[in-house]
Amino acid sequence: MNALANMKQNMAEFKTLDAKDKKSRVADLLLNNAIYILLVIFVIYTATQNKNFLTVNSLVNIVSLAASSLPIALGIGGCIVLTGTDLSAGRVVGLTAAISAAMLQAVDWGKRMFPNLPNFSNPPGIVLTILVVIIVGGLVGVVNGFFVAKFSLHPFIVTLATQLIVYGLILEFYMLNGNNGQPLSGLSETFKNFVTGAMFRIPTGNGQSVAVPWYVLYAVILTAIMWFIWNKTTFGKNMFAVGSNPEAANVSGVNVFKTTVMVHTLAGCMYGLEGFIESARIQSNTATTGLNYECDAIAACVIGGVSFVGGTGKISGIVLGVFLLRIIFVALNMLSISQNLQYVIKGLIILIACSIDMRKYLVKK
Repeated sequence: MNALANMKQNMAEFKTLDAKDKKSRVADLLLNNAIYILLVIFVIYTATQNKNFLTVNSLVNIVSLAASSLPIALGIGGCIVLTGTDLSAGRVVGLTAAISAAMLQAVDWGKRMFPNLPNFSNPPGIVLTILVVIIVGGLVGVVNGFFVAKFSLHPFIVTLATQLIVYGLILEFYMLNGNNGQPLSGLSETFKNFVTGAMFRIPTGNGQSVAVPWYVLYAVILTAIMWFIWNKTTFGKNMFAVGSNPEAANVSGVNVFKTTVMVHTLAGCMYGLEGFIESARIQSNTATTGLNYECDAIAACVIGGVSFVGGTGKISGIVLGVFLLRIIFVALNMLSISQNLQYVIKGLIILIACSIDMRKYLVKK
């Protein structure tokens, strides 16, 4: 209802403008939404070039891929609200994915990393694993938040440092117990079914169906939790206040240090959950698991309207950004665009989205 009322108000204001101002307003609208317009054109073009793009199988694949990427984006979004970023996110995903895989390998797997480890392939063991990865991710977040808040270091520098530290820990982890850097696989069926098992199936015709995995539901739950934290808690309000103006927030009684540490800690917990899901989803974890995941998450957040200027962003925008990014990647694959060029396109998307975001800020200013 509010969106409709705002639309009517904007239309009424537009009608009162002269021809020059109308032309300027239309130009601003097109520029501010250029990336969405280009995406719509791209989707239409892909659909005309590949008839499989809008099939049930393809749509479920897009939803599943988006769901697997949501936790890290939901976490890093808070860091961006604070005018920062988190370059360690992908490596934390890699570390927690490795921990999840090591804890939940099948007991009869011949290459089990820790053969004397108790059998965690049961509901209590899975819950314990989730708690462990949340704690590990949260600890990295605490370190990030502490150095950002205590020493006023730029998040780019702090998280670059922790990225390297965590990567070193990952490499050491894969060398433990004579594993010698080999992939961690042989995951228990209980673990795989808990994450990637079929929640329900959607018929696709000719007696065929496609499964919607359980981690889609987990992504929905995490999204709802993060929406509540951002919009209905004092912590969420403080986060936006610190992101908008930390000095003013401090004068208003907001504990800037505590808020900054908590935002990064919450982000780390989300990376841990991402690692847990990703471990079961890819099923063969290596030291490169999680590589550049933060790039996709940052791009999704910026596309979804989370501004690097600070103090601006919505959970719904992050979800939209994640879905749009996944649609682009699936479309690129269906158009047979090489993986090398996809990196170029991904970089251009981040550059264009950030430029549009900064333009909006400068125009308002």
